[in-house]
Amino acid sequence: MTVPLTRRGLIKQLILAAGSAAALAAARSRAAEPIHLDVKDPKAMALGYVEKATEVDAKKFPSYEQGSSCENCALLQGTAGAPYRPCNLFPGKLVSAAGWCSGWAPEI
Repeated sequence: MTVPLTRRGLIKQLILAAGSAAALAAARSRAAEPIHLDVKDPKAMALGYVEKATEVDAKKFPSYEQGSSCENCALLQGTAGAPYRPCNLFPGKLVSAAGWCSGWAPEI
């Protein structure tokens, strides 16, 4: 026996489907969010990446300039003021704006 479809039943089904689709889209966007770059990542270690520019070993990285950080690097992307942002050197990962690595390039 088939239950006849009413306008009220159809609207309820559409609302439930829309809510489910919105929840699924939100879950996917959270899962796709880039992760923070780990200082122990092999590429990060090779470039001397640190989360705080004040922790740079100037003897090991003589190219380090006082006052340089990811925040004033030409390779940093994203919204100014955000504590973690994308960097061209580390695709798919976020770097600390207060950090530094030997790939630092001054903004022009």
